[in-house]
Amino acid sequence: MNSLLGFQFQSPGPIVFEIGFFAIRWYGLLISSSILIGVALSQWLATKRQVDPNLVADLVIWLVISAILCARLYYVIFEWQQYAQNPGDIIAIWKGGIAIHGAIIGGTLAAIIFARLNKVSVWQLADLIVPSLTLGQAIGRWGNFFNSEAFGSPTNLPWKLYIPVNHRPLTYINQEYFHPTFLYESIWNLLVFFLLLNLFFFGLKHRDKIQVGTLSLVYLIAYSFGRFWIEGLRTDSLMLGSLRIAQVISLVMIGFGILGLIWLYKAKRSLPDVHH
Repeated sequence: MNSLLGFQFQSPGPIVFEIGFFAIRWYGLLISSSILIGVALSQWLATKRQVDPNLVADLVIWLVISAILCARLYYVIFEWQQYAQNPGDIIAIWKGGIAIHGAIIGGTLAAIIFARLNKVSVWQLADLIVPSLTLGQAIGRWGNFFNSEAFGSPTNLPWKLYIPVNHRPLTYINQEYFHPTFLYESIWNLLVFFLLLNLFFFGLKHRDKIQVGTLSLVYLIAYSFGRFWIEGLRTDSLMLGSLRIAQVISLVMIGFGILGLIWLYKAKRSLPDVHH
């Protein structure tokens, strides 16, 4: 324990409570809570933009299913050596092991299909969802804390995180304290969340200054900057050869976001959409 601060980051374990074979896990509780909070928030934002909130609720069903499936599939693909030996664990999502970039890819595909079927702007829908997505990421990251996963390299900083021996990489088996990267990303996502909310309400007052799609593009840039830096600290990055996949995807998202903003505000053209 750090005597100066009087506390220490240490997971109390992954289970909230259990009765016999029935157990409630922090990971699942946090993910489900973030979904419920996100639906309520996005519906509220939809009413502010005169968009049918029921449309958002319908979209969320698509997003949740596709995002969870693709987040898990993405993770399993890059950790196939682990799951090839224990194929039964592929569906054990409650143990952790989902990738936010996989969720973003799955959610994007679902949103495009949904928008096309309902003849609405996918960018309009995305602008209503990304604040909730960012808040959900901030909440969901605490699931990594309870599972003692997704931590960084060893550190002696005052806010160091204690990791039990059975969760440590073999390389650092004798190290006790690590960077709490879950906390870094949670705080970063909260900052991005407040940035997006401010942009949203600024856009309500100055409709001629904030174009449709701006929030989504700002999310891609702002989230990815933080993720790129934090990923460099982690010890469990998904790899493709010598490359950290999350950093590569983050750079792609930053580039896409910047090009989109140039398209909107320099070229003064609307973003390509599915409902036209």
